[in-house]
Amino acid sequence: MGSFSRRDFMLSAAAAAAGLGLAGCAGANKILGKSAELPAAAGGFKDITSKPIPLVRIAFIGVGNMGSNHLRSLVKMKDHCQVTVVCDIAPALTARASGIITKAGHPAPKVYNGPQDWQRICAEEDVDLIYTATPWDLHVPICLAAMENGKHAASEVPIALTVEDCWKLVETSERTNRHCQMMENCCYGRSELMVLNMVRSGLLGEIIHGECGYNHDLRDVKLYNTPYKEEGKWRWKFSRDPKTGNLYPTHGLGPIMNCMNINRGDYFDYLVSMSTPARGMNLWAKEHLPESDPRRHQNYQAGDINTSMIKTKKGYTIYVVHDTNTPRPYTRINMVQGTKGIFQGYPDKIFVEGRTPMKRTEQGYLAHEWDDITKYVAEFEHELYKKYGGAGTGMSHGGMDFIEDFRLIRALQTGHTFDQDIYDGVAMSCIVELSSQSLSNRSKAVDFPDFTRGAWKTREPLVMADF
Repeated sequence: MGSFSRRDFMLSAAAAAAGLGLAGCAGANKILGKSAELPAAAGGFKDITSKPIPLVRIAFIGVGNMGSNHLRSLVKMKDHCQVTVVCDIAPALTARASGIITKAGHPAPKVYNGPQDWQRICAEEDVDLIYTATPWDLHVPICLAAMENGKHAASEVPIALTVEDCWKLVETSERTNRHCQMMENCCYGRSELMVLNMVRSGLLGEIIHGECGYNHDLRDVKLYNTPYKEEGKWRWKFSRDPKTGNLYPTHGLGPIMNCMNINRGDYFDYLVSMSTPARGMNLWAKEHLPESDPRRHQNYQAGDINTSMIKTKKGYTIYVVHDTNTPRPYTRINMVQGTKGIFQGYPDKIFVEGRTPMKRTEQGYLAHEWDDITKYVAEFEHELYKKYGGAGTGMSHGGMDFIEDFRLIRALQTGHTFDQDIYDGVAMSCIVELSSQSLSNRSKAVDFPDFTRGAWKTREPLVMADF
């Protein structure tokens, strides 16, 4: 896969630098070319550490749908952080962002609206953290610019679209000693945190298999431009190439990674991937868009449902599915199978051997039935949700966004290691390209690059204790 040329860089920046414009065909198509095989970095794995920052100053780039959600969380943390800069190519959105900030009692932020202003912000603004919620192909350029200019970086998902860009982020973070966190909010959902507690307690035994995904009908978002007009301007372009695999693997996979100790005792070994034919976007466009709309006449070739299977170094398996093109209720699946029991999400239910009642059928077989999850809440509700879940009440995604943002800011305030580091972000995000590679080669197995360079073998499992 070719490097991101300066011309592509500037075109993409001009179209979508602040998060809400067209994300150019060059950016959308660059995930589909020849893979870049980069050598391991000379420095090697590094646990990034930083001095505590009493009040974290933030420049926020891209204040559309998700950007404004994060702002509403951050402005509640008056003793912890302050958003001093906002940037977006849409003046109406920076005006809305400024209103969110001042209404919460913070000083008005400095506002940028120019197409390359994110570069000036990274180079010139006196802030500690650059937070980006732009279209996908701007995540890497902004994070790299932030770290090269001495700032920490946080990005919406996925943090990168290519293996090459994943390596760039890893090596830059290691060299500059700056944090670069992908903001995977679903790791902080109430059920996901509770399941992690169950796993750590041994309730489910040895975890040998997980199932997860992002199944969310987004046809109207991608093509109709309402109610999320910002996403509709760029997201639909990623559905045009038949080599596209799983474009959005992180929401379901993040919590499963934590439960299965990926990067911390185990690691992804290889995957195989396949997709269904492309039907949903083409049908929806013809049924809902006027004849004059050029999107109606596009040939959407990316398969509607992509399914990937991952084998880990320890021999465990993970099923990951992506579907945003068919009519269906939302689900991330969130299934964790252990040797002593199973948890299944959507709706939440559980079976624990020796604890869930069973009875024999007339034929003499033991009949397994799901148990009521509410029986387990008092015992396994996670400390973080009990302490901070209420602060996110009424906010986006059931309050998980607030916990996610608070953990980021507190880590910077205390100098603590992050729950999700750069190695976690790229391990999940590289699936975008690896699934495409497998899909393009009759579902042949594709090896994962080891971004930790073997450090996963000795790292301790993640414990999300309060700090």
